[in-house]
Amino acid sequence: MPSQKQLRWSELKVGITVTAALVTLFILVFLMRGTTGFFTKRIRLVTYFDNAEGLRAGQPVDLQGVAIGNVESVVVIPNHGEKAIQVVMRINGKYQPLLRKDDMAAILTAGVLGESFIDIDGRFAKGKPIADGDELPSANAPGIQDVVRSSQSTLQNMDILVKRVDRLVAEVETGRGTIHDLLYDATLIDKANGILNEIQSMLNDVNKGKGTLGALFNDPTLYNKANDAIDKIDKMVEETNNGKGNLGKLFKDEALYNNLNQTAAKANKLMDDVNAGRGSLGKLTKDEELAKKLENTINKLSIIADRLEAGEGSAGLFLRDPRFYNNSDQLLVESRNLVKAVRENPKKYLTIQLKIF
Repeated sequence: MPSQKQLRWSELKVGITVTAALVTLFILVFLMRGTTGFFTKRIRLVTYFDNAEGLRAGQPVDLQGVAIGNVESVVVIPNHGEKAIQVVMRINGKYQPLLRKDDMAAILTAGVLGESFIDIDGRFAKGKPIADGDELPSANAPGIQDVVRSSQSTLQNMDILVKRVDRLVAEVETGRGTIHDLLYDATLIDKANGILNEIQSMLNDVNKGKGTLGALFNDPTLYNKANDAIDKIDKMVEETNNGKGNLGKLFKDEALYNNLNQTAAKANKLMDDVNAGRGSLGKLTKDEELAKKLENTINKLSIIADRLEAGEGSAGLFLRDPRFYNNSDQLLVESRNLVKAVRENPKKYLTIQLKIF
């Protein structure tokens, strides 16, 4: 049997082995944790909030969704104004070049009922790189209480809507209202079935080529005419692109373009001359003396027209005096009678007598 000394030595070796294994395991755990391991370079950052929103030490710190550290402490600082909640963060040193002094820190919640954590947003940051011990500005994100408060009005509206739907369903079940008649009225159902039967009959006639719609969908003549029309349009477009025909010459003939360009240039020159007062048309539009003469002539013509309208002068009497009309009418009648008499007996009026002394 082993002695007492040997047993003690065996127990001591087992204890030393277990202790060494625990220390090794502890070291490996901290090495694998990356952001808080003993051999990981860390920096501390501070930020302040007006509400901790359930944030506690040990909870993660993310940079736009990527874990970069942990919360070291959450304490209340007296006499610090509205933002009296101090949060100290331990950040993995390898992320230090990615952080700026004007990055925004906010407390978010993982899901609706998840744990709170800090998220650092650096999308719009343009400041200098962060240093150990710097303070980050904070932005209060809406917490679960804010979400619940904002959703109360929505829940109330949903409750009102559900009650109205329940009342509507109750009226339908008791046989009141238009919806009940719409769902349970046999006459309406028969009418709907009749309409569906008519539509089905019409579709059958169309498929068989009956009626106007049937001829429209089944008569190949219409398709052929449409195909011919498309071919003609395609041919016309092709001839136009090739410069054939009047339309093609209009688009392709350079001489016509040059003539149009020259005509436009001459028209522009003519308008410039008119605006400058050159030429007859320019003088007509720009010469004040000519304009005055035209105005005087128009005034005189207006006076003459007024006198004619009033029956003054010979011309006025010619237009207004009925006696002139009657005398003229009588003269015309006598002239027609004279011409008629001369035609019937010309010898009576055309006899020539010669007398010799």
